[in-house]
Amino acid sequence: MKFGAIDAGGKRFICGITDENGNTLEKTSFLTETPDKTIPLVLDFFKDKEISALGIGCFGPLDLNPDSETYGFITSSPKKPWRNYNIVGTFKEKLGVPVFLDTNINAGLLGETTWGAAKNVKNAIYLTIGNGIGGAAIVENKLIHGLIHPEMGHIFVNRHPRDKFTGNCPFHGGNCLEGMASGPAIEKRWNLPLEKLSSDHPAWHLEAYYIAHAIVNYILVLSPEKIILGGDVMKYKQLFPIIRKSVINLLNGYLQNKFIFNDIENYIVAPDLGENSGFFGAATLCIKNFKQK
Repeated sequence: MKFGAIDAGGKRFICGITDENGNTLEKTSFLTETPDKTIPLVLDFFKDKEISALGIGCFGPLDLNPDSETYGFITSSPKKPWRNYNIVGTFKEKLGVPVFLDTNINAGLLGETTWGAAKNVKNAIYLTIGNGIGGAAIVENKLIHGLIHPEMGHIFVNRHPRDKFTGNCPFHGGNCLEGMASGPAIEKRWNLPLEKLSSDHPAWHLEAYYIAHAIVNYILVLSPEKIILGGDVMKYKQLFPIIRKSVINLLNGYLQNKFIFNDIENYIVAPDLGENSGFFGAATLCIKNFKQK
């Protein structure tokens, strides 16, 4: 039995075929351009592959309410060509198989809790910081959905007192985490691509300031046992020690727990699966839901 998996991210659609145990049989990727350009390429890849079902982890926001008339739609995405796009309906119609959808960050966390950095915990958070910022949480072994799904990248943050940047979020400007700390926000603020910023550039301390403030809020609300930080920005490893130190300073002795204050290197971590978290999560989403049907 073969299953399809798609990690639909801001830059690429990572597509592949797995067996029922999650072993990858084939994988490729396509640039995330417009639906008219990207979707035909993805459909052509899956055509004639004889998959039993398809799992999709997709950028959002998404309508994940099965009772909604727009279930399976990408809704108010910052990516304007994708707004109100029926991604589930399109793949169901064209491939003729069950399609299971969640956010790409939820899929990423599902991958990490199944095979990766959060494999042995019941409560975890996964934050990706790249072209945008997304977050997911598992509480007592269940992904949080609720009214829609978590939008952790758009929590409102306090501006650093010396930061004059106006922000990069089309919805919230400089008021939200994504507007101040996404990859494009960093590049726009300093007028340099990320790879041109030296490891001791002040950009990294400013970035850690916003991420650490967000993490402390997540810790206080959701009490995670593991926090995973991924995405293109977090590939710059100099951020991790600055973020960890800032989190400890912000908590200021509150929440007396050894995992935070004595072992924070193993509390705030990178994803074990790297860029494959979302792909393996989409496969898991597909396999688990198909078996339950």
